[in-house]
Amino acid sequence: MMLSGFFRIGVWQNFFRAWRGGYSGNLEGEGFTLGGVYVIGAGKQGVLLEHREKEFGDKVSLPSVLEAAEKIKPQAS
Repeated sequence: MMLSGFFRIGVWQNFFRAWRGGYSGNLEGEGFTLGGVYVIGAGKQGVLLEHREKEFGDKVSLPSVLEAAEKIKPQAS
């Protein structure tokens, strides 16, 4: 995303939301890498939830993470 990420309105909305919420991070690290969240089931269940950031500050829905985690079945030993 590099420099073009700073021109996206969603990035600025996410920044101000975090700032108003009291989040203060450091300025160490790369800072241009987008992240994601995966919930992976046991054995052959595979990926139950995949969330990739499309722009800086995208957040995964906590209820969807919990719902996916509840679907994980114990692997037979």
